[in-house]
Amino acid sequence: MQQRTLGRTGRDVSVIGLGTWQLGADWGEVSEADARAVLDASLASGVTFFDTADVYGDGRSESIIGAWRREHPDAGITVATKMGRRVEQLPEHYTLANFRAWTDRSRRNLGVDTLDLVQLHCPPTAVYADDAVFDALDLLVAEGAIANYGVSVETTAEALAAIARPRVASVQIILNAFRLKPLDAVLPAAQDAGVGIIARVPLASGLLSGRYTRETSFAANDHRSYNRHGEAFDQGETFSGVDFEAGVEAAREFAALAADAGLAPATAALAWVAQLPGVSTVIPGARNVAQATSNAAAGSVPPLGDAFTASVRALYDRRFRAAIHPRW
Repeated sequence: MQQRTLGRTGRDVSVIGLGTWQLGADWGEVSEADARAVLDASLASGVTFFDTADVYGDGRSESIIGAWRREHPDAGITVATKMGRRVEQLPEHYTLANFRAWTDRSRRNLGVDTLDLVQLHCPPTAVYADDAVFDALDLLVAEGAIANYGVSVETTAEALAAIARPRVASVQIILNAFRLKPLDAVLPAAQDAGVGIIARVPLASGLLSGRYTRETSFAANDHRSYNRHGEAFDQGETFSGVDFEAGVEAAREFAALAADAGLAPATAALAWVAQLPGVSTVIPGARNVAQATSNAAAGSVPPLGDAFTASVRALYDRRFRAAIHPRW
């Protein structure tokens, strides 16, 4: 597994990480035993970066990772969590007092004195211009509650605002074959500034696995059912904001590109994002050992090359650019 430095954290992390939203909630049921098995398989496959949040299962994901980490004290992993979604999304809630409360809760859940990386969890756009927010984060670093901080963003404009902040260590953004706008300005700006890029939703909520058909259905408590049109949170978090039926058709085209490269669709999708200049780590989720192992294998795929990238861009331009590019 290739390792890269995660921006201003100075930490080396695996180029394929693990997203753990599904270990908490919103992707159907995952038992604690299955969650621990996913963590075990990921570590055995060379994954050293786990991404979670305080609202994933109301702390369940953090707590499972914390208990597992105590049993693997020498694993050498970096755990990133997020904060800010425990209250109504108003800029005035992004205060030092709330940051202290949220980070204290995450420290308890994860069983650590200092959090490796804390990310603002897709905050309101006005937060990025508020110096007091970043002063508060700097204070938490000085006090030792957190080692580094970053942001998880919805839009490229938010990403660029965060990158301009001198002590933002990383930016997490949706990036996959159906969501290419970050390639225009965000990745170059992050490289220039030395800011890490964490690519989330790299499989477009599973579309790029090539396993879905128009008839595929999801559990009622799976966000791919209840947030398909942005009913609960930003629509871009579910299937990258693309229409499901159109995504299924485009995924068939992508699967053909992957087959030409001798790869399974999901492996090709993850490897392609991981190989983009400026990307530090990619965080697919996994609900079972087979998915975790398969995802990690993408971290050792040889370079896919310019021709593959040109084909991905052509698919995006034809299928999604008009609908997706202006929105995020």
